[in-house]
Amino acid sequence: MRQTRAVVDLLDRWRAAARGAGARPDPDTTRAGEQVIARWREPHRHYHTVAHLTAVLDVVDQHADLAARADAVRLAAWFHDVVYDPRAAGDANERDSAALAESVLTGLGVPAPTVAEVRRLVLLTAGHTVAPGDRDGALLCDADLAVLAAPPARYERYAAAIRREYAHVPEPAFRAGRAAVLTGLLALPALFRLPPLASRWEEPARDNVRRELAALTGEPENAG
Repeated sequence: MRQTRAVVDLLDRWRAAARGAGARPDPDTTRAGEQVIARWREPHRHYHTVAHLTAVLDVVDQHADLAARADAVRLAAWFHDVVYDPRAAGDANERDSAALAESVLTGLGVPAPTVAEVRRLVLLTAGHTVAPGDRDGALLCDADLAVLAAPPARYERYAAAIRREYAHVPEPAFRAGRAAVLTGLLALPALFRLPPLASRWEEPARDNVRRELAALTGEPENAG
């Protein structure tokens, strides 16, 4: 792997999270991080890239004080889209990502309870449904959905990148499928659960999602 400054910085963050979660101080940790980063750099990715990974990690780091087990949340961020096949059905990507997390982290000596927690957190990102009181799940899911609250121009770039990842899907089918995803997001009781994030992000995120949904369906935006 080409060791750009961005890759070096990410590897530092990977090693710190792995150590914090109990991994052995072993060269295998660095090799595993390189392999994980290589997956995030796959050519078919346009949104689910190292830029998204970095953005999620940044939110987790900025609000780590809200987590019960911040390093487990960091590792879950690393693995939450590590397997990403736009052609996969249902929650297959999340299940495969969770399985890879379990395999890699177990091999690095991370204690079994922490591995189980990382796996649980990765699986939460399939539907972003978080139980009350689950601070770690809330932080990961809030960080994963942070792009929804981006300024409109950035949100539009995100939506365009998603469309490129699904370039194999004909336009009518993509519109229907994407509209279903957005409708599901709007049906959540809250897009963001942690109060400091919800107070800033909930309203602009719902505005963005409603605007994209209206563009996809040809129906007027509504306040629901």
